Formats: sequence, structure tokens, C-alpha cells
Amino acid sequence: MTVTLYQKKQSLAEIGAELKNVNNEIAEKAGNPAIEDEVLNQLSQKADSLSSRFDLLKNQIDSEEKASKKKMQQKQNNAKPDDPKVRQTSAMASLIRSTMANQSVSPDVLQALGDDNTTTGGQNILPINVSNQIIAEPFDDNPLRQDETISAITNLILPRVAYSIDDDGFVGDQQVSKEINTKGDQVSFGRFKTKLKAAVSETILNGTDTALVQYIQGALQAALALKEKKVAFATTPAAGEEHMSFYSTETNIKKVTGSSLFDAITQAAGDINDAFQSNIKVYMRRPDYLTMIKELSNSSATLFGKAPEEIIGYPVRFSEKAVTPVVGNFSYAQLNYEIDSTLYEQWKDYDKGINYFGLTAWFDHQVLLASAFRLATVVSK
Repeated sequence: MTVTLYQKKQSLAEIGAELKNVNNEIAEKAGNPAIEDEVLNQLSQKADSLSSRFDLLKNQIDSEEKASKKKMQQKQNNAKPDDPKVRQTSAMASLIRSTMANQSVSPDVLQALGDDNTTTGGQNILPINVSNQIIAEPFDDNPLRQDETISAITNLILPRVAYSIDDDGFVGDQQVSKEINTKGDQVSFGRFKTKLKAAVSETILNGTDTALVQYIQGALQAALALKEKKVAFATTPAAGEEHMSFYSTETNIKKVTGSSLFDAITQAAGDINDAFQSNIKVYMRRPDYLTMIKELSNSSATLFGKAPEEIIGYPVRFSEKAVTPVVGNFSYAQLNYEIDSTLYEQWKDYDKGINYFGLTAWFDHQVLLASAFRLATVVSK
């Protein structure tokens, strides 16, 4: 059976700990005249044996790591030096492998990834370009990213209403005006930590640079999308995250009831101020939508082939987290990340025997104007 480098390092640590214990025991018993020489000789022989094993195993590990570094360097040298994308992929792969091996990251690698921090050497800060790829690039797993604003600005403060006109009826609207008076005319984004983990096997770690980077970024993006949906549609938000959810009492989005789901959604959309109407979307669960269509069609299949906007008048985004349909202009909600604070790390789940590449990110989700949204609820019969 092949012994992995990680297993060898574990064995080396165990031998080192045992050698330390034996040497301590020798030092303790050597000063006691009552201890027989035979006991000390046995301990000395054991220490010599452990020391020999330690040296043999350490030489193997050093040799293997040297060969691995040489192989990695050859891969980097074989990459097209004039292709920025290839250089960045190779550098990202080097960063991941170094992190997983608890080794320092080469300054050349950090520079290729866009980290020019000479004070910290980039050892604790994920380079901005890498964070931007993981955090800022849109992906399909979170439909909110199609409609909300995604930003990456440290200590972000925004005006609650982006424009105003003298004698403006929109800002003077009763609901909008009341909300601004209650919440203030500015929105301050906070810092809320989330930890994402990508499980990494040795076959992936030792594979090609492209496959490794795609796997890590894909896993972290999927985890990030799940976290974003979870906080935005949380029915019972975590302490301190109440303001992030469309459903929380702190956000205070108006509920509109109807005798059926179709009635509730259409009335909710109609209840929203005209200034928000141009970009209204409906977020709801797919099973709820299909049940609604079934009720409207009265067992006929004619409605199932139609687009949602042909039936309810507005586009529909499906999310399994949207247990109560949220109707509104989602450009008045924003997700902000602090990319400069993003950390990366490595750790092992010893119970499961899995190694992880981890990303710690700070973000905040804010509903800029609750007046732009409605919750569609069905009245109990």
C-alpha cells in the first residue's frame, strides 16, 4: 500500500513526540542511582532506534517535497509565459498547493495573483484578483445575482434613494417617506463573516493546474451561492443577520394577502409604487408556481407552456428558499463583500479524514428600500 506524504508527516510527528518522551525519561532516570544500568541501556537503545527512524522518514519527506516542488516548477516553466490567464491559473494552483501543504507562498505567485502587499507578504490575505473571481463573477446557483447589485467596497455607505427631484412625488410617497424618516437616508454595510470549505483529495491536488483551480473555484462559488440565498430568504435569521432577510420583521416588508397565490402575487405587484414597476420580479418556489398554474389551468395543459410574465405579468425567478413569494424591484437590494479582508487557510477534519481548502469572507446583504418589495401571502380559508 502506498504511503502518502501526509501520512508520512503524521508518522514523523508521532515518532518525534515519542523520541522526546524517551529522552525526557532518560534524563529523569539517569539522575536516580536506584535505577539499574540495564534500564538506562534499554531506553538509550530505544532512543537511538527512534532517532534513526526519524532521520530516515525525514529524509524521505524532504526528498519527496523537493521532487514535488521541482515538478511544480517545471509545470510553471512549461506554461505559456505570454498568456496572462495561464500564468494566473498556474499561480492560483501554486497558492492552493502551498496552502494545503502548510508552506509559504512564493512572492512571484502572489505577484501574479495581484497581491503587492510587501508588509505582510500576502501570507494571510487572499490576492484581490482571486477573491474577485470567486466572489464577484456571476453564477447561476444564486438567481438574486441576476437582479441585485453586487459590490466589493470596504466600509460601503449608500444613500437609501439614489436620486431626488424638487417636488418629487416618489420621495414624497407616503411609504417611501415614512421608511426614510424611520431608517435614515443612508445605508451602512457591515462585516459579517462566513467560512466556506472545499474538500480536496490528493488526486485533485496533484492533478493539472486548470482542473485544480476550476474545482476549488467551483466548490467555493457553490458554497457562496448557498450562503447568499440562505441569508436573503431566512425565515429565522441568525442573530445580527436579521436585516439581511426579506422575511424578517426588522426589514419590515409589507405583506399583501389574497384568496389564492395568483391573487396574492398580482395584488402585491399592483400595490408597489409606480417608480419601482419597471423592473419587478417575483421570487418563489418552483413547486408553488406549478401548483398555481395547475389551479389556474383547471386541469388544462395550455398554461404550462407559457412564460410566467404572460400569466402573471412579471418574470419569475425560482429559488427553493423563497417559501413566501417575494415581489419587488430587486435592484433595491444589494450584496457587498470586503475582498481586501478575505482570508484563506487549510485544515483537516480528522473524524472524516478529509482535507479542506477554506475561504473566510466578510459580506453584508441590505434591503435598501423595503417599499420596493411586497410579500405575497394567501389568506387562510
